[in-house]
Amino acid sequence: MTKVAIHSGACGFSVAVTADKGKDKKVHLLIETECEMVRKMAEELSALDMMSVFARLLDNPVYRSAARHLKHVTCPVPGGILKAIEAECGFAVPKDVSITFVQSERSQRKKEE
Repeated sequence: MTKVAIHSGACGFSVAVTADKGKDKKVHLLIETECEMVRKMAEELSALDMMSVFARLLDNPVYRSAARHLKHVTCPVPGGILKAIEAECGFAVPKDVSITFVQSERSQRKKEE
């Protein structure tokens, strides 16, 4: 069983994803959040073929569900769900990812003014 925590940023929502590889070559997902849009995705993504992580972006069931339900295209949740599946299936090591905003000197000076 693999668990990931996704902190989405400005929206303030967090998502807990639990991925559990079954004997049927499916990964069973439990996606918990207060975000209404992600909860709608969770209804569609309760079990996925473990090879779905290799589907191209426009064919990927996670991103297709995201396209139907998420209003914000920069939401990190779809990528986090796929990272959980990858790690659970042994396709990738469980390694943290991040996006960090770096303050430039110019933007720092503007703040100080």
